[in-house]
Amino acid sequence: MNYKLTFIILTLLSVNITQCQLLNKKDTFTRQDTLRGSITPERAWWDLTYYHLDIKVNPEEKFISGKNTIQYTVLSKNNVMQIDLQTPLKLLKATQNGKELKIKHDGNAHFITLNEPQKIGNINSIDVYYEGNPREAVNAPWDGGISWEKDKNGNHFIASSCQGLGASVWWPCKDHMYDEVDSMLISVNVPDNLTNVSNGRLRSVEQYGNTKTYRWIVKSPINNYGVNINIGDYVNFSEVYNGMAGPLDMNYYVLSYNLEKAKEQFKQAPKMMEAFEHWFGQYPFYRDSYKLVEAPYLGMEHQSSVTYGNGYKNGYRGSDLSGTGWGLKFDYIIIHESGHEWFANNITDKDIADMWIHESFTTYSENLYLDYHFGKKAAAEYVIGTRRAIVNDRPIIGKYHVNKEGSGDMYFKGANMLHTLRQLIEDDEKWRKILTGLNTTFYHQTVTTQQIENYLSEQTGIDLTEFFNQYLRTTKIPTLEYQIKGKTLKYRWTNIVDKFDMPIQIKINNEEQWLFPKAEWNALSVEDTIKLFEIDPDFYVESKKI
Repeated sequence: MNYKLTFIILTLLSVNITQCQLLNKKDTFTRQDTLRGSITPERAWWDLTYYHLDIKVNPEEKFISGKNTIQYTVLSKNNVMQIDLQTPLKLLKATQNGKELKIKHDGNAHFITLNEPQKIGNINSIDVYYEGNPREAVNAPWDGGISWEKDKNGNHFIASSCQGLGASVWWPCKDHMYDEVDSMLISVNVPDNLTNVSNGRLRSVEQYGNTKTYRWIVKSPINNYGVNINIGDYVNFSEVYNGMAGPLDMNYYVLSYNLEKAKEQFKQAPKMMEAFEHWFGQYPFYRDSYKLVEAPYLGMEHQSSVTYGNGYKNGYRGSDLSGTGWGLKFDYIIIHESGHEWFANNITDKDIADMWIHESFTTYSENLYLDYHFGKKAAAEYVIGTRRAIVNDRPIIGKYHVNKEGSGDMYFKGANMLHTLRQLIEDDEKWRKILTGLNTTFYHQTVTTQQIENYLSEQTGIDLTEFFNQYLRTTKIPTLEYQIKGKTLKYRWTNIVDKFDMPIQIKINNEEQWLFPKAEWNALSVEDTIKLFEIDPDFYVESKKI
């Protein structure tokens, strides 16, 4: 492995992340951030039930136009509805039962006054019409929008990516994570030499002159940023996977000239499904199928329509992020982005401040894929190898109610936190049941960090309060200070939160045992002079001999 090359790639990745909208270090916030990131009164009174996004995409003009029908249940008394749509797109009008409604525009938030009584329990709908040239992606998927590219044959190659930035960058919606729509129809009109692939199952293709409209139906709850369009000169191949819940359609859409490469590389998709159904339980979207769709950027976890742009290479663009060699045993995008079907799409954070729930578990899923197919030792070496990318710049949990995620350490530090937790449990089958239980307990739900913490504490039988305070809410890495004098080991934790007392496994003279450090000095005496002392590397801690 070329370690220098890998270091350069990681450095460049870090630069990409810190300079873009997603995972940036912004710490001052505006009214627009609050409107985007909080459950405002104009959002709280209604619950999403159904969308019909019906749009036309004009590739030559980089222009989108159309409407979104928004169906909702009235939860409490109010008659002003917040709909989000980001400039330079324009919200043209809104109607309910054919009558045009008054709209107050406030930046990217649009407040629609409803004329008819909104009776609690009623299911109503509005139509919102829009058009314009949406923000063009600068560095997709981190700095998203719409990617307007061409393939090597000169055909248009277009895709959306909008995590963090928000789905309202390209279509009008209730753009907050807490409320997922129950089901959705996505109708996209494109030139008839192109194909649009979106989420769910293809319902129909309709010809209109020199254009075609592709209609995709999503029958499961879906988060806004998970909705996507992918437009290109696609060809399709498929297979049926015999999964935990029966036959699962697995469809692959790739550029025509990449068909043979895709048929070989995408053999990893059913291997992924086998490993993740073992560790996490059944794939959460049997009703909507599973798709891999080639995109003009690296990739993204769009629900049941996972986008792929890793160049048909193993690793991360052909490089091993861990530096161990194990990262070249799988295609990073196929495995990582598909792992998000369980953590991000099935279990979704209510506030992007808790995005670690998506990224820590999914980065850890790479480790579990290796565990399933290559063994526990390979998996441990891989996840430990990724520690060199941890920077500890700020806490993993971000700021609430302003659409602000935490540190990019939610990836590799988060994965190592979970790997450490596995060691504390000391029972791999119990750990597997905890992971599958997460996906059944919170099936198709939006959640908070506290819910996940409580669940893990209850199921492990360990009070993990200080464990999560340490790894999620600070940048401190627990440090074991120790000194050895003859047959005696003195030790304590430093660089810790109050009451942190995590036990760790050690070796003294090649004999394994548990050590139970606290903030105060303690001592352990053994029969023979201590010549060798080691901390189990599976624990994400540091040590200091004094």
